[in-house]
Amino acid sequence: MTPDIHDIGGAPVIVGAGIAGLMTALHLAPHPVVLLSSTPLGTEASSTLAQGGLAASVGPDDSTDLHLTDTLAAGDGLCNEAMARRVVEALPRAVDHLIRLGVPFDCTFNGTLRLGLEAAHSRRRIVHAAGDATGRELLRVLVAVVRRTPSIIIMEGMTARRLVVAEGGIVGVLAVGCDGVVALPTRRVVLATGGIGGLFRDTTNPLASFGHGLALAACAGAELANLEFVQFHPTALDTARRPMPLVSEAVRGEGALLVDEHGHRFLADTPGAELAARDVVARAISDQLAAGHRVFLDARNCLGARFAKRFPVIEAACRQAGIDPAVDPIPVRPAAHYHMGGVAVDVEGRSSVPGLWACGEVACTGLHGANRLASNSLAEAVATSAWVATSVAGTCMGWQWPRLPTMVPLRPDPSPIRQLVSDALGIIRNGKALANAVETLLPIAVGGKAAADPALVALLMAIAALRREESRGSHSRSDFTGRDAVALPSRLTLCTGFENAVALSWQTSERSC
Repeated sequence: MTPDIHDIGGAPVIVGAGIAGLMTALHLAPHPVVLLSSTPLGTEASSTLAQGGLAASVGPDDSTDLHLTDTLAAGDGLCNEAMARRVVEALPRAVDHLIRLGVPFDCTFNGTLRLGLEAAHSRRRIVHAAGDATGRELLRVLVAVVRRTPSIIIMEGMTARRLVVAEGGIVGVLAVGCDGVVALPTRRVVLATGGIGGLFRDTTNPLASFGHGLALAACAGAELANLEFVQFHPTALDTARRPMPLVSEAVRGEGALLVDEHGHRFLADTPGAELAARDVVARAISDQLAAGHRVFLDARNCLGARFAKRFPVIEAACRQAGIDPAVDPIPVRPAAHYHMGGVAVDVEGRSSVPGLWACGEVACTGLHGANRLASNSLAEAVATSAWVATSVAGTCMGWQWPRLPTMVPLRPDPSPIRQLVSDALGIIRNGKALANAVETLLPIAVGGKAAADPALVALLMAIAALRREESRGSHSRSDFTGRDAVALPSRLTLCTGFENAVALSWQTSERSC
């Protein structure tokens, strides 16, 4: 099928319309920009599901140094300290900017921001809106402002399927909409496509979030970083609903306890207890479930009848499942929630491919290291989007259109590989399962069917996990339980990933002969 070429005058194209994409588009104004969204703005973005809020050191007893210390501790040795410092120092101003845009953050009776506490934070510093609906409120306001901004060309119902590269740099985007394949000539593309939770059976992410931006970047030749680090949120509502409703860490911040079916508080002797780092709590709950127990979050004593007012979204999800959190303990289990890995970028969001930037969860800035500190995700998106926009605006607008590809990939479908990914890349990994996953995923990734792009992303993640022979942060290996003395980030490209996968397949076939 020959693409229909749309002349957009070389304007930058932002792929994805969650908070990272919307903020980048707004920061680029009044420069023209094209915003691609596969669904109507404000729907199907992981940002809408963010409950806890946005971390910023705005309290009178807080400081950027304290926020930085907590971020580095959670990252378990893999944070880029300079980048982390730059982000946390920018956050108080970013919160002020959001307030000016109209975001209705929750305030106390005297007008100061109401601050919540979440795991591994040493201070109350979580800014939230409508109780537990921060992401929804942020998106609602940003979508309205974007729609009022004349320099932003919104293309809804359009999904980028491939980035076109010529002479080592980006020259365009191939996208698919209801009218067929569209080619957008540009030398400037920003990926803001979110995470990879849709690759897993148990996830809090939209099921379509399979790592779309990672597949686009990998096929364009970009370097990817720290793909093995997947954060499992400890407390997703344990029902059949998918994606799984999140039971925010802020509930534990208000004093809720984790107990088994007998009421035993199994984290009582763990440093930090219920507010230990997410990887610690997720592993502890996973161990309980593996031993045949059920796990519940008990907020009856700390919140009781106040639960519905403080956490209306969670209360509604519980009610839908037949649970009244004021009088019933809430059944929970870990679920894939956030990807610390992503497209390797510099401080301006530039990837290793000229003309390609990444922002938000799809990017690996070095802020999160091996384990993201709670509520640092929205924080990263609102802080780094300004720097990405400045870099994009300052880049040459010239463009050319080379020979076009005649084929675009099928609409991606991660469902055929979800069980495999969940088994091999779950909370506890081991080399044998990872190697088997690589061997299974390789032919799917190159097979040209609907599961190809999801399998490609999962393959690269499995290779990265197999290569990291230690347990660090959210990456836990049952066959390598120790932690290396020196923390080293991982780097991978499509080429090196395939080389590793093919070599592993040859080794496996030789051993079976």
